Amino acid sequence: MNTPVETLMQYILMLKNNGVSDTRVLQAMELIPREPFTTPAFLSRAYEDTALPIASGQTLSQPSVVAKMTQALDVGPRHKVLEIGTGTGFQAAVLSQLARRVYTIERFADLARNANQTLLDLELVNVTVITGDGSHGLPTQSPFDRIILTAAAEDPPANLLAQLKEGGIMVLPVGQSSTVQTLIKITKTDTGLEYEELEDVRFVPLLAGLA
Repeated sequence: MNTPVETLMQYILMLKNNGVSDTRVLQAMELIPREPFTTPAFLSRAYEDTALPIASGQTLSQPSVVAKMTQALDVGPRHKVLEIGTGTGFQAAVLSQLARRVYTIERFADLARNANQTLLDLELVNVTVITGDGSHGLPTQSPFDRIILTAAAEDPPANLLAQLKEGGIMVLPVGQSSTVQTLIKITKTDTGLEYEELEDVRFVPLLAGLA
């Protein structure tokens, strides 16, 4: 992708102004182009800090939210990460630059297929896209060092927390409606779970089953 340098500079400055300070996250955001993950109708808005519509009534999250969730996740180069809600695959692509392996689950088969093709086109070989019910997680590959949800749950799902390693981190939006949600970070310690509220957000709801 030949994104204009000025556009990328403004994009990274916007992320910094929104509180993204982790240089590894900023580098990952700069390395992963937004255009392949954006529908043709919204291509000119790929680098705006706004959520964009995609197929199946879902959204491509705004860049600053992707970056801040990634920063909160604190991914290391040896980590195995589980993402619930692939969408276009952009969040998984960013995580691929930071983690050893990323597993991402999408309940919409068309979205999963398109995301997988986009990731292959970008030669991001450490991401595995799975069509399935993300509410169950991926027990066959657990435990995970990090888990991220890009859909809002009413409460942190206990079955997903069970698939998180001790010392692991989960980042997810929590809320009972589409208008009132809070992004939270959960750290699993040897004595229990530590919760940290990050900011107000707005995501599609976490739904069980295949679409």
